[in-house]
Amino acid sequence: MESILLDGKSLSKEIEIELKQRVKNIIKRTGNTPVLATILVGNDPSSEIYVKMKGNACDRVGIKSLKVHLPENITTDGLLNEIDKLNNDDTVCGILLQHPVPNQINERLCFDKIVIEKDVDGVTCLGFGKMTMGENAFGSATPTGIMKLIEHYNLPIEGKHAVVIGRSPILGKPIAMMLLNRNATVTICHSRTKNLSDIVKQADIVVGAVGIPEFIKADWIKDNAIVIDAGYHKGGVGDIEINKVKDRTLAYTPVPGGVGPITIATLISQTVESAEERLK
Repeated sequence: MESILLDGKSLSKEIEIELKQRVKNIIKRTGNTPVLATILVGNDPSSEIYVKMKGNACDRVGIKSLKVHLPENITTDGLLNEIDKLNNDDTVCGILLQHPVPNQINERLCFDKIVIEKDVDGVTCLGFGKMTMGENAFGSATPTGIMKLIEHYNLPIEGKHAVVIGRSPILGKPIAMMLLNRNATVTICHSRTKNLSDIVKQADIVVGAVGIPEFIKADWIKDNAIVIDAGYHKGGVGDIEINKVKDRTLAYTPVPGGVGPITIATLISQTVESAEERLK
């Protein structure tokens, strides 16, 4: 059986078509265009590219992108004040603090300053806790996007052994909880895990979220696994040796064109959802 390519690019285009109509309905009902505020601290070139891509996605579906560009040397208190202004701005439906921030800033404190109704990137501790407990909250954008891809292609989750390599608060931990909530048996691996390759070999679902180019080797992955690569590095490679394993998977995400586009579509989708919640 031929491997299924999990095409994040085409799914994101489908989602954007639907969002465009939903945004028109919001504007028709309220007279106001939904706003996503994006905070960028400093001049990290990669972050600037990501912010631009998110702004372009806003334009495509008809919502406003409010870019807040702050100096590299801003303090934690200064950033908290900027977030508070956006929390109190009724025109803003979603707030995104672009990661990473400079070292002098307490990133967790700043993430948690975002009110949960506007936490469309799913970065707050409160949002994570609610999502984990099955309560209503916006999930972290990348893991939520991954789940959208899996569901779109009707791939089996229940009863499967999922191995997540990486434990970051906005990717590894939330995707593990989302898979657990869908009745997968989940193992979380990280830099201190022993016999990592042996654990990965047991996985029906592999999620690469370690942030190291092609760290997860093709020969670690068993035949007919679902392989999700959430990494992206220079040269168009991810965290997994995808090209060496893709032909014997049940399904896999390409790099690029898999997880990246669906992450941005999810962020925009959750911003539109936030705007719709205000109408209830």
